[in-house]
Amino acid sequence: MIEPERAERLIEAATASRANAVSNRSGFAVGAAIETEDGTIYGGCNVENSTYGLTVCAERVAIWKALSEGVRKFRAVAVVTEADTPTPLCGACRQILWEFAGDVPVVSATVGGARKTYRMADLLPEPFEF
Repeated sequence: MIEPERAERLIEAATASRANAVSNRSGFAVGAAIETEDGTIYGGCNVENSTYGLTVCAERVAIWKALSEGVRKFRAVAVVTEADTPTPLCGACRQILWEFAGDVPVVSATVGGARKTYRMADLLPEPFEF
């Protein structure tokens, strides 16, 4: 699915991005990293605010950073949390990643070292498409 060296690089980048999370309300800091076709990695963190509805997930921050730089082809994603077990992506992030990155591998990891790898098609078997 994803080579161990690539997974490690992505997890390291997601962990570094997690340090920038703005999660004062939930206390649930998340870091994400997305790898482009040429191997460039864009990181993102969750950013919460008092309305919660305008909170943005780390995965979306990472892909929007890449998209805003003109990137359109992606190879893999990593997400890191401090949960006891790997945390899968929320529904909104699944849809956004499917739409812009396709059926890429997603490595979900914890700061404690637990990991689980998915394909986007397994996380979102029936995406909204038109």
